Amino acid sequence: MMNRKHVWFFIGILAVMSGCTATEIAAAPVVTVTATEIRQSPTTSSIATEAATGIAPAEPEIQQPSPVATEVLPTLAPERWEDWPVVPEGVSARTIEIYQQGLAMGNNPQAFSKIGDCETYTQWFLYDFDQGSKAYNLGPYDNLQSVIDYFEGSYERLSVATKQGFTAASIMTTLWADPEKCVQGDSPMTCELRLHKPSFAIVALGTNDASNPDRFEENYRKVVEACIANGVVPILATKADNLEGDGTINATIVKVAQEYDVPLWNFWAALQDLPKQGLQDDGAHLTWYRNDFSDPRALKVAAWPQRNLTALQVLDMVRLGVSQ
Repeated sequence: MMNRKHVWFFIGILAVMSGCTATEIAAAPVVTVTATEIRQSPTTSSIATEAATGIAPAEPEIQQPSPVATEVLPTLAPERWEDWPVVPEGVSARTIEIYQQGLAMGNNPQAFSKIGDCETYTQWFLYDFDQGSKAYNLGPYDNLQSVIDYFEGSYERLSVATKQGFTAASIMTTLWADPEKCVQGDSPMTCELRLHKPSFAIVALGTNDASNPDRFEENYRKVVEACIANGVVPILATKADNLEGDGTINATIVKVAQEYDVPLWNFWAALQDLPKQGLQDDGAHLTWYRNDFSDPRALKVAAWPQRNLTALQVLDMVRLGVSQ
């Protein structure tokens, strides 16, 4: 009979086969812009680029990433999920209530957790913001330094609730819990919330549910309810891809966010002006560019800068909103 560690190892193999492979995690997805830019590592700053190549980055254009809506649309139907703003303007009374309940339960107001699949597991997601100013350049968005400082330590944290191949079902299944870090009866989700005690959780799921979208809503609600039961504000993110073919998973995410009255990060909408909507040729994985927001190309050619910038904006909006 297999013990728990053997089961964990076997499931890990299945995860690699089903979602992002180890090779895909290691190889940086890039957009072909110039040969110099393709050679950039994910943590190389524009200063290092200029020193190595003699080529200075382009002068910044002071503008918001397009499109980022600022109008709150509380009554917009979930079926019109494509029209929801990328970053909402404020938070609901219910969100504040969840946050305050979490504080009473001992949650850390300056911590958030990442909940999701390979595109959340990777170090390209927010990791740079715990590596010092040489790893990123906020450019015209220097007002976001305060949220970077506020959540220090959460950006680089490798959450036990992120892994290649994770679905809304597996993230709540005890067999997927890391036996080295979790206790008997933990799911990856409950384990992460117990270990990190965050006040907020970025929930980015759905890509690996595309093969079985009919079961997604039932399982996704369990994830959201687990957050709320633990006093954690779930920030629900739409996904970039449409592997299911009809957008039903993003529509469900928006529907659930509206019903539970929690923040929605409509990440999908942030990518629609990008080449190939920010997706690689496989239609699933995001294209890469460095986190140099002083370079106007960063927000025009690839998905990862948009992902990291808009995630910071949502975190900033939510943490300020619950503190009012």
